[in-house]
Amino acid sequence: MFTRWLSIKGSSTLLLGPRRCGKTTFLKMNFPSYTYATLDDMDLLSLARKDPKGFVSRLGPRAIIDEIQRHPALTVAVKYAIDNEDAHVLMTGSSSAGLLDAAGDSLAGRIDIVSLPTACWGEDAGPPTHRALEDEQDPLEQREAARRLDQVLRHGLFPEVLTAADDEAREEILARYKNTYFTRDVMFLANLENLEAIHSVLLNVARSLGSRTDATHFAREAGVSPITARKYLGSILQSQLAFRLRGHQFGPAKRFVKASKTYFADNGILGSLSAGPSRGQTVESFVVAELEKRRKLGFIAADRLDYSRSVGGREIDVVFEADGVLHAIEIKATAHPTGRDLRNLREFAQSFDRPVKSYLFHMGDERVERDGVTFVPITSLYRGR
Repeated sequence: MFTRWLSIKGSSTLLLGPRRCGKTTFLKMNFPSYTYATLDDMDLLSLARKDPKGFVSRLGPRAIIDEIQRHPALTVAVKYAIDNEDAHVLMTGSSSAGLLDAAGDSLAGRIDIVSLPTACWGEDAGPPTHRALEDEQDPLEQREAARRLDQVLRHGLFPEVLTAADDEAREEILARYKNTYFTRDVMFLANLENLEAIHSVLLNVARSLGSRTDATHFAREAGVSPITARKYLGSILQSQLAFRLRGHQFGPAKRFVKASKTYFADNGILGSLSAGPSRGQTVESFVVAELEKRRKLGFIAADRLDYSRSVGGREIDVVFEADGVLHAIEIKATAHPTGRDLRNLREFAQSFDRPVKSYLFHMGDERVERDGVTFVPITSLYRGR
């Protein structure tokens, strides 16, 4: 396994991330002497439920507890071990359903909560070499990124997929993931019953990428009630398979749309569904997910990513505030963006009396600045923090 771009400090930690993103491997590699236990083991899960305090105590003062979301109440026993036995406990969770509330109530002030996404593009090639939004990329790295781009757009960056021998192996892995972690595992974790509905909601997320999330439409397509559709979508979000961009409200509330959009955490999820997204949707999904990964890792110092849509229909794909500066990003699946592609960014920047940094991601290889907008090749994300 390659070295990840995440580091964990000295505190006990809850590590969150989707299934198969590499949480267990990361902890075992970095803390090899720690006692390991996973609640995927039904015998251990049963023991944890019957005697949580004894279960944690048996692990000793340095322990890794995997998939703790299967029994969130175990965090109470972990709190006791941290407070009274000088324990250092590292936990992983693939679903935030009930887990963050339990951890917040039991472990507030005692643990760090850290996110590990699937791999950032270029993470397998070594540490970051530049800032993706701000710096020129090494020309040799840019060429390597251009060679890899089509493959990562199709198959994404789950670590096992990334290190597979060839495209056939990648597609087999993603098919297996779809039939387990992306569907049946979500059903088990969230106590859901309708496999077809889960799959239908995933397909509708794929088909609506770049558009506002409409649970009523999802319900109609899945043949379930809107309440059920929202529940299934919520479970997909809680399982870290997808995330939301909300309509930003930096400006006057009546000028902007609040409805959210939903994106997959990795293009591998999109690729596994055979949903037939457009080239533009695939590229937008990839760039937004890569930006969200960097935000979770702390490279983008923003509380969240938003998008912007005015009531007149002008839209910006990604908006965030960092270091007192508003950042606006448009994503175009073309190698030759034109002046028309800058229109929304220019109008957005002009609507504020504060600094706005504007960027346009494109499929070409030229990094230039034009009319206050920085043109950023998508390849700059490769090994970019």
